[in-house]
Amino acid sequence: MTDHPGATPAFAFDNSYHRELSGAYAPWQGEKVPAPRLVRFNTALAQELGLDPEALDSPAGAAVLCGMRTPAGAAPLAMAYAGHQFGGFSPQLGDGRALLVGEIISPAGARVDLHLKGSGRTPFSRGGDGKAALGPVLREYLMGEAMAALGVPTTRALAAVATGEKIHRDSGAKDGAVLARVAASHLRVGTFQFFAARGDTEMLRKLADYAIARHDPDLAGQPDRYLHFLDRVAGRQARLVAHWVSLGFVHGVMNTDNMTLSGETIDYGPCAFIDGYDPAAVFSSIDTTGRYALARQPDIAVWNLARLAECLLGLIDADDAAAIARAREVINGVPARYQAAWLGHMRAKLGLTQATPEDQPCIMGFLQSLQDQSVDYTAAFRALATALRGNRAPLRALYRRPEALEPWLEGYLARAASANRAPDARADAMDQVNPLYIPRNHKVEEALQAAEAGNMAPFESLLTVLQQPFTPSPDAQAYAMAAPESFGPYKTYCGT
Repeated sequence: MTDHPGATPAFAFDNSYHRELSGAYAPWQGEKVPAPRLVRFNTALAQELGLDPEALDSPAGAAVLCGMRTPAGAAPLAMAYAGHQFGGFSPQLGDGRALLVGEIISPAGARVDLHLKGSGRTPFSRGGDGKAALGPVLREYLMGEAMAALGVPTTRALAAVATGEKIHRDSGAKDGAVLARVAASHLRVGTFQFFAARGDTEMLRKLADYAIARHDPDLAGQPDRYLHFLDRVAGRQARLVAHWVSLGFVHGVMNTDNMTLSGETIDYGPCAFIDGYDPAAVFSSIDTTGRYALARQPDIAVWNLARLAECLLGLIDADDAAAIARAREVINGVPARYQAAWLGHMRAKLGLTQATPEDQPCIMGFLQSLQDQSVDYTAAFRALATALRGNRAPLRALYRRPEALEPWLEGYLARAASANRAPDARADAMDQVNPLYIPRNHKVEEALQAAEAGNMAPFESLLTVLQQPFTPSPDAQAYAMAAPESFGPYKTYCGT
């Protein structure tokens, strides 16, 4: 880390949320901490955002990125929002341990939030200490960067900053840390719910117009812009969740305050990727009913979008019945949009280049075989490409009873042979969408435990592999392997 003790890093801020949405936030400052220190800094992302990596990768940068020093042009604030958490409505949540420092304008002209998680209590805190522990901060860093490399829309980690203090959790005293993350915005379904719950139509309109200007500017000024905006958000979320499910990703806490209007993945608390294929997979320690299980995520997305639609009804049409009918048409169309997006991902994963009515049964047949024998989901698709090249052994080795797969496999290979694309070319295309490396749960835990003990080497090695998820590396074979039988059952925690 270079030394710039007195030079506060410069940012190109233009803080539209602060400027235009008074009443939607509380101006606030991060708490002072004893000894801020950069544990991990994302140099490549900083360069992409037009920031000065050398100035940020410094003691002064650590002070800014943990929230205790405010850079010029910043307007730090805690955002107000409400939300349904596991189906129960809380009319006021808000950033209870986070700050929106400001909005950066990148060299490409993109507007990006700089947001700090774990920077201390705010007026929206609900009994917690406002802090974050190093382990959960590094988990979010790792998972967000892995998702970005997989091509999934996501918030990104700019830095993880150790604070030099101990915070207390049920499992004992932990090293404190702050995550500096960026996003196209932190607007959520819950942001609208906050004002809808108060019957504040004026703020709802201001918020909707702001969101449209930020994410769908071509809709600005159109007569039906609020209905079209709902439609755009629905499309983004349908595509996002389809991508999650196609990769075997379980978000774990799909509350309405964790559904962004930008269509980005946000909040990597109790998330995980599946090993053995199981549509009912749940990893969150508090999701005891399976509300947010792998295969239930599409339904929850529809449910969450219906809550957004309720907030927008008065803007969509002055006539209640007409507003409900128009919004319902959008919401009722989400399952078909999800299905189309999911089928697109799954066709690519199986190398089905020409859409036919047989695609759905073919996909479901393979998934059923994985489920029946708890076959490793990620490894199975890579092995299927190898089978297309003529070697069935790696795929068969994943099954306890490989003979059960043979009828499906024979039909699949026959279909591939009859197509107008060479098997090797088809297999190569499959390898471009089927990751070899994902954040395997046992490797994530191994890296986080080592980091908490002061050894960042396993974290750095895992992060390096995850940044090239589709490219085989001879030194990374261990990262492609499923967890040993001694690992699990795996549970994740929100980290608060």
